[in-house]
Amino acid sequence: MAESDALRQHLLDLLRGRNAHADFDTVVADFPSRMRGVKPPGAPHTAWQLLEHMRIAQSDILEFSRDAKHKSPPWPEGYWPKTEAPPSAASWNNSLRSFRADLKATAKLVADKKTDLFAQIPHGTGQTILREALLVADHNSYHLGQLVLLRRLLGTWKA
Repeated sequence: MAESDALRQHLLDLLRGRNAHADFDTVVADFPSRMRGVKPPGAPHTAWQLLEHMRIAQSDILEFSRDAKHKSPPWPEGYWPKTEAPPSAASWNNSLRSFRADLKATAKLVADKKTDLFAQIPHGTGQTILREALLVADHNSYHLGQLVLLRRLLGTWKA
């Protein structure tokens, strides 16, 4: 296996959570609707806030990586939902669906052998697809850990 193929595979495994951490689908599986907007004492965020933050940030990184005309949301307020609870069950489900679609698109970009992982993104300031893929994986892993801890505090973590 060529080094670039091995690197792509490692990145894909990292993005999909097949290493040392629980993957996205495991962490959000059967999250009780009544708990999605609950913030236990000492917790900085609700599950809805974390999910939406992850979705927004991942989408921003993906769109920056592939679209020179993309405009990032204002920091930090544009990266967090305005409410602690999802407005509806449909909002929660749409966020899950969008997150999964963007993660799949990020993985597709990384897996594409035409993608030069080391080339600087022309409209960036030195970023590469490698750096952006690592950023997505790192950011998602961090907040998935927060979601696991939140689930434990709420008594909804069964894994």
